[in-house]
Amino acid sequence: MEALLGLFAALALTLASIGIYGVIALLVSRRRQEIGIRIALGAQRAAVLKLVLRQGAVIVAVGVAAGVAGAAALTRYLAAMLYDLNALDVTTFTVVAVVFAAVAMTAAYLPARRATAIDPLAALRYE
Repeated sequence: MEALLGLFAALALTLASIGIYGVIALLVSRRRQEIGIRIALGAQRAAVLKLVLRQGAVIVAVGVAAGVAGAAALTRYLAAMLYDLNALDVTTFTVVAVVFAAVAMTAAYLPARRATAIDPLAALRYE
């Protein structure tokens, strides 16, 4: 039973990271012209990286907050399956939230790094 729950936890972590990567990659591709104009007008690549990572951090913060609230609400129903744990174990909630946030920010970093490599001329000609 514990191995099965561990497998589902790993699967959830993988799906969450793929989902965050997909959302941020879509947002970066839709803002390609804007990012190209910013770079053409002299924006530093670090500023573009920070801009995209900040957008990813907002998405991650909303997701973690909703996930913690949902998990806290559902622990009452899952209390019978929690072995040697308090239903609202602060350590477990904190560790899981930090791990999910770290994985999601890593998944957001890849499109953000790709955004810094946008060629301004190609971005202006795009579409």
